Formats: sequence, structure tokens, C-alpha cells
Amino acid sequence: MGEEDYYLELCERPVQFEKANPVNCVFFDEANKQVLPEKRSLKLLKSHNLNVNWYMYCPESAVILLSTTVLENVLQPFHFRAGTMSKLPKFEIELPAAPKSTKPSLSERDIAMATIYGQLYVLFLRHHSRTSNSTGAEVVLYHLPREGACKKMHILKLNRTGKFALNVVDNLVVVHHQDTETSVIFDIKLRGEFDGSVTFHHPVLPARSIQPYQIPITGPAAVTSQSPVPCKLYSSSWIVFQPDIIISASQGYLWNLQVKLEPIVNLLPDKGRLMDFLLQRKECKMVILSVCSQMLSESDRASLPVIATVFDKLNHEYKKYLDAEQSYAMAVEAGQSRSSPLLKRPVRTQAVLDQSDVYTHVLSAFVEKKEMPHKFVIAVLMEYIRSLNQFQIAVQHYLHELVIKTLVQHNLFYMLHQFLQYHVLSDSKPLACLLLSLESFYPPAHQLSLDMLKRLSTANDEIVEVLLSKHQVLAALRFIRGIGGHDNISARKFLDAAKQTEDNMLFYTIFRFFEQRNQRLRGSPNFTPGEHCEEHVAFFKQIFGDQALMRPTTF
Repeated sequence: MGEEDYYLELCERPVQFEKANPVNCVFFDEANKQVLPEKRSLKLLKSHNLNVNWYMYCPESAVILLSTTVLENVLQPFHFRAGTMSKLPKFEIELPAAPKSTKPSLSERDIAMATIYGQLYVLFLRHHSRTSNSTGAEVVLYHLPREGACKKMHILKLNRTGKFALNVVDNLVVVHHQDTETSVIFDIKLRGEFDGSVTFHHPVLPARSIQPYQIPITGPAAVTSQSPVPCKLYSSSWIVFQPDIIISASQGYLWNLQVKLEPIVNLLPDKGRLMDFLLQRKECKMVILSVCSQMLSESDRASLPVIATVFDKLNHEYKKYLDAEQSYAMAVEAGQSRSSPLLKRPVRTQAVLDQSDVYTHVLSAFVEKKEMPHKFVIAVLMEYIRSLNQFQIAVQHYLHELVIKTLVQHNLFYMLHQFLQYHVLSDSKPLACLLLSLESFYPPAHQLSLDMLKRLSTANDEIVEVLLSKHQVLAALRFIRGIGGHDNISARKFLDAAKQTEDNMLFYTIFRFFEQRNQRLRGSPNFTPGEHCEEHVAFFKQIFGDQALMRPTTF
């Protein structure tokens, strides 16, 4: 298999320790996630008298689990918090049926505790029973809340028998199978089969080995010619600890297990399910953006319904974050932050892809692709805008500008007219200014723009300022003439803007307009000292010569 097929890997820089041997034992400190910890002092908090077969501790949640009965399957959890110990309701693990000659019991090797999506779960590896109709082993997830009874919630179907080990990585349950030297991953957030009480899940992806790992040669014995030694994966000397730790005592290494997202893109063809999976991962942003670009590429082009589904899933996460931000801002404004110390600003995860992200990394490059049919390009842009509107997210003007520029590029003015007429493109000042600049290509754009600005109740001088700032000097002049205000405007302001464009013919046109206005209003084309246009007259002479200046006309 190529490197692109492995979706699990061992971390690049493992912790190295002295190998286990007949005279050296290795212990792992789960609380501190290290081999051979330092000495600590203990304090007695509270005592309970219980018969205990074995115990298990989860340092992340500060919960200890005790096996207390003869069959070992009744578990008693205790929670430690702020120097106190509280007893949680005990619960029973359902053991598989066993032949009459053998007594079923629960081994601590088949139990793990881990936090998944912020909730504490007890994971029970239920092995295949010859007396049942099951097709193989399964992992049963019991939700262990801070208050209330523990409840069986999920069953992960392994469809195989043998020796297994469990890890939890990036909220995914990873099940290692020693016999086949492969692993599978489960995501309990993905839709499963619900039978009214529990949800059944199948592996997200086909079983794969952990990516082959080379042990680097180190120490004084290392010679440059020596090649790294391949690590024996799924070795019998491997021991796993929660959530993501794998230890090889015989080789003296401690690794963190990691999920690689890039290979999963090609292993999960259902784009909707792929998005559901990626949006839950910690480092997902750039992978999601690459999936979006890929589905809009010529070779892997997705259908519009699939593209719509992907956009909706992105904007669902985006809207959740915007709503949380708004609620937080309102709470702060109301002064709740002082009275409620639990009020925290929402964390922006990598799953929040805003309009700027999609525009910058996906859509702006997509519209430049010459090989794409323009109708498909416009349909994709409108689909993204439709999705934003559906989630009541205000569409940024640069997305509307992208649509308009694409329509103009392909002379689809009738479509532009329809989009504006039926308010498919939302009114905004930048959009109105863009329309004004299109008048020379499409004359009705001028009136469409004015209508939009009227609906926005925009001040006329503000419109002129915006157009001039965008170097749309002629459009600004046409606008001011259209509303009959051209006799009162500042010549200097327009000449400044025209000069900044470094377009000499534009400067000539604007300069000539004001000369004609002066002639009409005062009987002379010359500028008065109060207009402060001396430098512009000098510039005009320098470029076009004295003879180009208008001469006074007498009647």
C-alpha cells in the first residue's frame, strides 16, 4: 500500500526509555502520561469499605471504576472533584452468554474509560460467544454521566473475532486487531442504526494497518550507513493506554497514535458522510477546503445536489458559531459575565469555515477556470449564496461581486437583470457601486444601481465618495449628473481622483467637463482661485500643452 492508504500513524517523536528485560521492569503513570514518575505525597480524602476485584482510573475525568462482585461485572464509579470524593450510581455490564460448564466474568483487559465528544464513556470489549447469533466481537459504550445512572448508548460492530485493543484518538474509537494486524475506526457522531435504545455503528473505513514505522538509529552505535530498523507493528509486547498511547516495552518506545485525514478523503466517497466526519476532527480546515476545491475540479466534479449538501453542512457549523458569538455578546452587554463565571466566549474550531475562507481558498480560484462551463460556475456560486440565505447568514458583498463579474464576463446581462429584479442578490452599497461602473457595458446597470441606492436610503455624497475611492471617476460623474447635482460638486475632488488613476485620457475628459461647466456657469472656462485647481491646470498644460486649454467663448 502507498502512504496515501494509511489513515493511522505513530507520532514522529516517541518517548524513548530503557527496554524491559529480566532485570528491568517498566511502569506507566497514566495520570501524568509518562514512564517512571517522580515521588508524590498522598492525602486521605474519604474511605469506603468494598470488596474490589480490580480498579481502573481515568485521569482526564478524575473517575475511578471498581469491580465489586463475584462475576466482576457490577462496576462502582467514584468521582473526585475539588478535594472531595462522590459515589456515583453503580451499573452492570451485560456479559455474553457462556456454556453451562464455564462461569462468565469480566476482565479489566476488556474495559476502558475515555472521554469522547466531551462525555465520559466506559468501553466494554464483548467477545464473540459461540452460543449467540453474533457475527463477531463488539465494543459496547456505556455513557457515565456526572449525575444519574450509567446507560448503554452505542454498540460498535467488529464482525471478527480474536485479540483486540482499544484507543480513542480525536474523538474516534480505534480498534486494533492483532491477528490481521489492522485497525478500524468508529465515529459515534455519524449516523448509525438506532433500535430504540442503542445505536449500532460499523467501521467508518475499511480496515487498514497503522502506517509502517522506521525506528531511527541513535546513540554512539549509530553509523550513517545504517538504515532505520522497521518497527514490528501490532507486536505482542504492545500495551495500549487511554486515550491514544501505545507502548512497546520490548523496544523501549512510547507513541501517541494519530489520525491522518488526507487519505480518508479518497477512502470515503460519500461527500456528505465525509463532511460529517471531517467537521468533527480537530485539524480539519485545510482538508475540508481541499475537498471543496476537489469537488469543483474538472476531473472530480460533483453534482449540484452533492455540492449543495456540502455547502449546507459547512454553513450549519458556521451558523452555530455565529449564534453562539451573538448570545455571548448579548450576555456580556447585559452584564452577565460578572455574575456568571461559567460564561465563556465560544471557541472557534477549525470546523468553522466562514465566507472569507470559502471565497479565498475555493471560489475565487474556481471562477478563473476557463475549462468550466460558465452555467455550472454561476450555479455553484448561487448555490453557496442560497445556502447562506437558508441559514440566515448575511451574504458578504464580495460574493455578490463575484457573481456579477462572472455574469458580465460571459455577457449574461439578462440573467444579471433577473437576479437584481427578484432580489436574488441582496442590496448593498459596494454592489451598487459595482453596477454603476458597468454602465458602459450595460446601460440599464445605471438605473438598477440608482434604484438599489434609493432602497438603501444612501446619501448622495456618500455614494460619490465610495465611487471615487474605487477610482470609478466617470461613474461618479454620471451619477451626480443623473441626480442634477453636477453644478455644485468640487472640481478639485474629481480632478484629484482622476489624476490618481494615472490615466491621462480620463484626466483630460474630467478636466474638459469642468472647463465646460465653468464656461456655462460663469462665461469663462478658467478655474477661480477659490477652487484651488492651480496644480491640476499646470499638470494639464504639462501633458497636453497650453493650446489644449479651452478658450473663453463670447456671444
